[in-house]
Amino acid sequence: MPKQELKISGMHCSSCALIIEKKLKKLPEVKSATVNYANEKAVVEHSDDLEQGQLEEAIKQAGYGVKAFDDTAKPSGHQHGKTSSGREANKDRNHFIISLLISIPVFVLSMVMMSKGFENKVAQLILAGIVQFVLGARFYRGAYYALKNKAANMDTLVALGTSAAYFYSIATTFFIAGDVFFETSALLITFILLGKWLESRAKGKTGEAIKKLMELGAKTARIIVDGQEKDVPIEQVKVGDIILVRPGEKIPVDGEIVEGSSSLDESMVTGESMPVEKRQGDLVIGATINKTGSFKFKATKVGANTMLSQIIQFVQDAQGSKAPIQKFADMVSSYFVPAVVVIALITFLIWYFIIGVAFVKALMIFTAVLVIACPCALGLATPTAIMVGTGKGAENGILIKGGEFLEIANKVQVVVFDKTGTLTKGEPEVTDVIEHGTWNMKQLLEIAASLEKKSEHPLAESIVNKAKKEKISLSEPDEFNAVVGMGVKGKINGKKILIGTEKLMLQNHVLFDEKVRKEKIELEDKGKTVMIIAIDQSVAGLIAVADVVKETSKQAIEKLKDMGIETVMLTGDNKRTAKAIGKQVGIDKVLSQVMPEEKAEQIKKLQAENKKVAMVGDGINDAPALAQADLGIAMGAGTDIAIETGGIVLVKNDLNDAVRSIELSKMTLSKIKQNMFWALFYNSVGIPIAALGLLQAEFAGLAMALSSVSVVMNSLLLKRKKLK
Repeated sequence: MPKQELKISGMHCSSCALIIEKKLKKLPEVKSATVNYANEKAVVEHSDDLEQGQLEEAIKQAGYGVKAFDDTAKPSGHQHGKTSSGREANKDRNHFIISLLISIPVFVLSMVMMSKGFENKVAQLILAGIVQFVLGARFYRGAYYALKNKAANMDTLVALGTSAAYFYSIATTFFIAGDVFFETSALLITFILLGKWLESRAKGKTGEAIKKLMELGAKTARIIVDGQEKDVPIEQVKVGDIILVRPGEKIPVDGEIVEGSSSLDESMVTGESMPVEKRQGDLVIGATINKTGSFKFKATKVGANTMLSQIIQFVQDAQGSKAPIQKFADMVSSYFVPAVVVIALITFLIWYFIIGVAFVKALMIFTAVLVIACPCALGLATPTAIMVGTGKGAENGILIKGGEFLEIANKVQVVVFDKTGTLTKGEPEVTDVIEHGTWNMKQLLEIAASLEKKSEHPLAESIVNKAKKEKISLSEPDEFNAVVGMGVKGKINGKKILIGTEKLMLQNHVLFDEKVRKEKIELEDKGKTVMIIAIDQSVAGLIAVADVVKETSKQAIEKLKDMGIETVMLTGDNKRTAKAIGKQVGIDKVLSQVMPEEKAEQIKKLQAENKKVAMVGDGINDAPALAQADLGIAMGAGTDIAIETGGIVLVKNDLNDAVRSIELSKMTLSKIKQNMFWALFYNSVGIPIAALGLLQAEFAGLAMALSSVSVVMNSLLLKRKKLK
């Protein structure tokens, strides 16, 4: 189903976002719509029947500006002018300064000169009117469209409160005797504009991770054409181009080294500070920096397919998403503004009719209640923390695809690991070839490698590599079949070949004696994976393969245990090998001989115990389990299918990052809860103080504005937190 991203302008609080969401969801072609107030972005999923411009028209009818979201996922390095958030902050700053310059004379005329003459009042009326209806036009426009959409938002509160002060002052200027309060309406709008400016600046900082990523890309590439070097814009690089990179230069796109070697600084993409040695055949990542030698590489991924572009897209998607906890804030916001208007009216009636204060006093209290209560802070509580959290993750090589995954990570009780390529390096090597019968080592390797070259399994690759090392020439199999989770079978030179597990042998009625079984057990007890080779129904030998455990695996398991999280390993390996690996890394529970299709079932069993389960994997066969788990964590070097299925991607393939992702989740959720507490606490305390007449209306406006800024600043403190 098509998904469209739109940039929204003119939103002033989370209620605005809800108004737009409701408007979009009324379109029958729209399946889902999410509007994020913090980054002013709408993500809409719709059917193919949606006509061009329908979404834009619906948003405009709701009273907001809209344009197609810029294709910012182009790491070309071309960044012209200021970002939209920067322009918005500058606009808010200019409006505040103009409003302040006009409001100061109003304040002087009213409070300093204290003249009650008609000319004085008219001068205040004109100056305050400019602030009220020119600089404050946005609030009237927003309130009008909110009313039109049968809703209420921050603009409603500001328009009502300031209008009460301004129009009452007009009445006392021309029709009734009394003091004017033009300075109240002018200063109210000025302070609110100050808050909007500070909020825009702070919100801009929450998206700094995206800006930094976008600035990383190279602008040009030096391609080799007919033996000649040619500098071309990055957009013109095509898959298959040969590119030359000299010391100190950025890698333009993703590719594979075909000539030369060097060390690369990949910290900007992976977060890894140490340079990485690269040689012929190794992959390089666009935007990383060549430190020492020169080399040539073949472009394999360009444009939106490069890792940098995908990282940017991941982060943008995550920052545009909503965490489930946001539903609470949305629900409160939808009822909040109407409730505040009712509270303000009741407050006015009590003060004027029951307590019996002057109409002016009751009106000012009414205004203070209206403007101090605003859902902005509550609306910013979740999205700003998510923007900072996902940005911080990206800077550390942890890609979190959405707010929901960040929230789920906080609740994880069990982490399930695949073995090969996850706990281990996924680069197994042949350690032993045991001969049986009349077959010698070279013959066994020739037969095994000739058949296994058709397989994509890492164990098959290790056998083929061993044969190449031994300079053994391979044959072309007559038949080949992969038996998922058990091995391979086929025919070579008319002979029926089976290579794989004991289960595969038993299924095909291959018998073997105690000697073979004993040798197999001895190898498995050392943590090696043993494959039996059968030729024409007779055991011809054993091939043992060892996959080295990653240095970080044991550390990661220990950290998870310290956090009180249970660890499980799922593998298709036999019990002995699995147990040996599990013991080596300190896994709590080892489930061996699990077929790929059974992995998801094992996840279901754990979930049936009312546990929140995370699955960490890297292969195609892990995809169902990653999808079944409450949280899928995919290794960055894994298959595209695994990466697509996972909710979190670990760019560095370091299992410590799985721990850090959970740690980051806990930090972010803690910030969200802090933000929500202070937003609710602020309103819980602020409204009664204003209702008791203890707060002047203009200072209520300032307090309201600063509450939003405080929530954003609290979210930004997350940047200073260090991941272990």
